[in-house]
Amino acid sequence: MRALLPLLRTGWGWRTAPPAAAFLSRGRGAGPGPHRAMAFYRTEERGQPYSPSYRLFFKNVAGHYISPFHDIPLKVDSTENLFHMVVEVPRWTNAKMEIATEEPLNPIKQDIKDGKLRYVVNIFPHKGYIWNYGALPQTWEDPHRKDKSTDCCGDNDPIDVCEIGSKVLSCGEVIHVKILGILALIDQGETDWKIIAINVNDPEASKFHDIDDVKKYKPGYLEATLNWFRLYKVPEGKQENQFAFNGEFRNKAFALEVIRSTHECWKTLLMKKCDGGSINCTNVQVCDSPFHCTQEEARSIVELVSPSPNKESKEEDTQQVWHFLDK
Repeated sequence: MRALLPLLRTGWGWRTAPPAAAFLSRGRGAGPGPHRAMAFYRTEERGQPYSPSYRLFFKNVAGHYISPFHDIPLKVDSTENLFHMVVEVPRWTNAKMEIATEEPLNPIKQDIKDGKLRYVVNIFPHKGYIWNYGALPQTWEDPHRKDKSTDCCGDNDPIDVCEIGSKVLSCGEVIHVKILGILALIDQGETDWKIIAINVNDPEASKFHDIDDVKKYKPGYLEATLNWFRLYKVPEGKQENQFAFNGEFRNKAFALEVIRSTHECWKTLLMKKCDGGSINCTNVQVCDSPFHCTQEEARSIVELVSPSPNKESKEEDTQQVWHFLDK
């Protein structure tokens, strides 16, 4: 019989208590210092990168497979503004990597549309994604729930994050972020929130407390973000994206309320109190969820995916194509 990790009830819901080994990995007497979320999590590649078979699975510090969607806590601790972020797409890259919400254990995979792997295009002067892009775990934008502020339902995904720190992160990294603000993208009639956040380990993180600090210390970044989301589908022949609030960024307090709401939606999803549709809720550490599975069952899920071959693979040449829009 295996031991289950205890789950702590907080004002935001469930938080998994890490095993003692996690604390030992920090080193005795380490005391306060940089937040190292990846000390608690590891990744394992399966399949060929830049292919439909590629999957990036997650493990906790004990080496057990977990879901980055459901098993990584939303909040780092009781601190008001410290959250986990799962990095899906490193800055300046083009492959549209995302948490596979419809697959068991929700590994990261490359999105596919019309049978082809998806890459975002380069729209001058920007190369690929202009931030480290990812998601907040244990959040869900309910497609059946109309948001009062946007009058649109959710997009059926975890809430997206644009991390604006100076370091280029890696796909699958789990970091601690401070929330600064939020943008309300309306994508094909659905609310698709974009959280603006900064890695707490960024050298300049102490300067940033709210959305106005982004305007002050990184002038032009929010304008570039708005334009990026407005135009990134235009080279594919689609219309410009629209925004709620006339494209104005909302502040930290507003963003925290959106996060709280999407976390509550996730809790109803994981406890099977709403229609989750095709969302896969298999998890290892939320023990009172009807979708909970054992470590052995999780391992069997991963072993169904072919291991990564020992050869390098390259991204498509579309990364080198640039689009110049008269906007």
